[in-house]
Amino acid sequence: MHGTNLHDLLPLPYTEETIDHVATRIREVQDYLGRQMLIENVSSYVSYAQSQLSEWDFLRAVCERADCLLLFDVNNVYVSSVNHGFDPLDYLNGIPAARVQQFHLAGHEDHGHYIIDTHDHPVPDPVWELYAQALRRFGPVSTMIERDDNIPPLDELVTELDHARRIAAQVAQEAA
Repeated sequence: MHGTNLHDLLPLPYTEETIDHVATRIREVQDYLGRQMLIENVSSYVSYAQSQLSEWDFLRAVCERADCLLLFDVNNVYVSSVNHGFDPLDYLNGIPAARVQQFHLAGHEDHGHYIIDTHDHPVPDPVWELYAQALRRFGPVSTMIERDDNIPPLDELVTELDHARRIAAQVAQEAA
């Protein structure tokens, strides 16, 4: 769009028709590859008037109909929850735990009334808190911290990684 970076994929309307459209294409790719693939929940900034489902109900239905797995982006859930005014724990509780195979963590730009998922800031406290809740809900799955720009020195990235490890260890200890 003439040099405009939207940072993300744009959302889809959350309808039965869209579920069928997306799930069919995921199944085709999986059939070609001969294996399940992971899809990622997106961050969103707009919603469609014709949407009939919540984002998490839509995502759950796509995963079930396509029999695919989920790369669960914790930051994207937080961003969308702020932008659309829903409780991010409702999102977590709406996703089947067996489908979640990986977590993504990232930072974003906070513009006051909305947040843009930019992957160019440290992981903020609300995302760390949601990550702990995700670990409690889905269990210990691999976690990746995303940085696409403003990449800091390695020691700062390792500090963030260590923070993720401490949270995971604490949640595991609570569960034991």
